[in-house]
Amino acid sequence: MKVMENDLRGKRVMSDEGMYLGTLRNITVDEGTGRLENLLVEPSEKIDSRLYHQDERGYLLFPFASVKSVRDVIVIGEA
Repeated sequence: MKVMENDLRGKRVMSDEGMYLGTLRNITVDEGTGRLENLLVEPSEKIDSRLYHQDERGYLLFPFASVKSVRDVIVIGEA
């Protein structure tokens, strides 16, 4: 099954333990290899974003390798 990047933007992102982390805003790509690197997630107001890696805009960074499933929500686990 193929998923288009535009279909992923705006999806809710959850941990594999069921915690709502935020909303997917973008995905970073290595320009040289085309490899997907990180998900950029706008954090939920209910989490302490200081506990996560962030970019300069305050988006949470999750390695693409940590994606466990993509359905109605994106589920993130340990990378």
